Amino acid sequence: MEIQLEGNSRPPKKQKFYQILYVQVIFAIVVGIILGHFWPDLGKSLQPLGVAFINLVKMIIAPVIFLTVVTGISSMKHMGAVGRVAGKAMLYFITFSTLALIIGLIVANIVQPGHGLNIDPTVLEASKDATKISGYVEKAHETSIVGFLMNIIPTTLISPLVGGDILQVLFVAVLFGLSLAAIGAKGQPIVDFLNNLTAPIFQLVGMLMKFAPIGAFGAMAYTIGAFGLKSVGNLMFLILTFYITAFLFVVLVLGAVAKYNGFSIFALIRYIKDELWLVLGTSSSEAALPSLMNKMEKAGCEKSVVGLVIPTGYSFNLDGTNIYMTLAALFIAQAMNIDLSLGEQVLLLLVAMISSKGAAGVTGAGFITLAATLAVVPSVPVIGMMLILGIDRFMSECRALTNLVGNACATIVVARWEKALDEEQLKLVLSKKADDAA
Repeated sequence: MEIQLEGNSRPPKKQKFYQILYVQVIFAIVVGIILGHFWPDLGKSLQPLGVAFINLVKMIIAPVIFLTVVTGISSMKHMGAVGRVAGKAMLYFITFSTLALIIGLIVANIVQPGHGLNIDPTVLEASKDATKISGYVEKAHETSIVGFLMNIIPTTLISPLVGGDILQVLFVAVLFGLSLAAIGAKGQPIVDFLNNLTAPIFQLVGMLMKFAPIGAFGAMAYTIGAFGLKSVGNLMFLILTFYITAFLFVVLVLGAVAKYNGFSIFALIRYIKDELWLVLGTSSSEAALPSLMNKMEKAGCEKSVVGLVIPTGYSFNLDGTNIYMTLAALFIAQAMNIDLSLGEQVLLLLVAMISSKGAAGVTGAGFITLAATLAVVPSVPVIGMMLILGIDRFMSECRALTNLVGNACATIVVARWEKALDEEQLKLVLSKKADDAA
């Protein structure tokens, strides 16, 4: 990702193929898989590379969100627009998140990926991995809806910038942006300062992205070294079912939404390919958040819409996580020969609708959210999650990729609804001729 600073009038040089970020990330992923497979101990030892890169990106997320939201809101002439954008975004999130849950449920009933495994729950309870599951359950009990909502309010005005909780940063940024807009001309010097501060912050994002191949290499080498390709074999049918379902959701559902709103989902995917490869390598959609926000602005979406929709979507618009939750829950039930009635499946769906709203776009959050859902539905024993513990890491990539595409699509749609989208600019950056502009 290249950030062109003001005052630099020279046209950017065309990159050679090996200098392109997504090419470097693909190469790093392949090398990581090979190393992790043939030298698993070495692969496991490289985990700090992936963790370090994700931490580097997390370091910059809070200031990126804060600056984008504050400068965007402070430039709004009508304060009612903030509530209107937030309302439209939440309507979109609830609609398509629920649809994703329903699709996962339908696919699980039709394909029945767990049928025939005949797993005895008592055998799982005696396993050494049972303690890991109890740990996930404890975390799940801590993520109640009331606790989740209360946690949005930070301890102090500046603590979110230190702690990095996305929704807390968004909450403070919205309030601060509204207060700046309310005082008018008196707040203009602060707005100008924050606008000027945005340039070096996004320049820093571009600098950090250069380390993406190293992070992807370390994360992938660790994943294959720790879990091995063999751990995928026995449960490959579930993995394939999930990947195919997520792919069809993106192509058919999000594709239809995109077409209705005047753009191609495939063109959008091509435009954000750098971010998608980065997510594939790190299994974390947070790793791509800063550069995705920058790209959505370049695509013609107003800064205020980007600043509100994308950070909120990382907790409320998790299409991939939602498909996974209902699909995995029914897989566990089928594997243990538990026949869930229609009423029990509806209960599972309703609980998942609530519990999924508190999940963050980071590795492992989908597993914790699934534990929270199963803990409320007594028909399916939580210990059954051990069946998918070994492959969760492989499924987290698909969750994160689907979540990222869903949030990019949502940003364009909400911006169009709000008449805050430069449609000519969107056509330009999504066209094949505009790859350099991306």
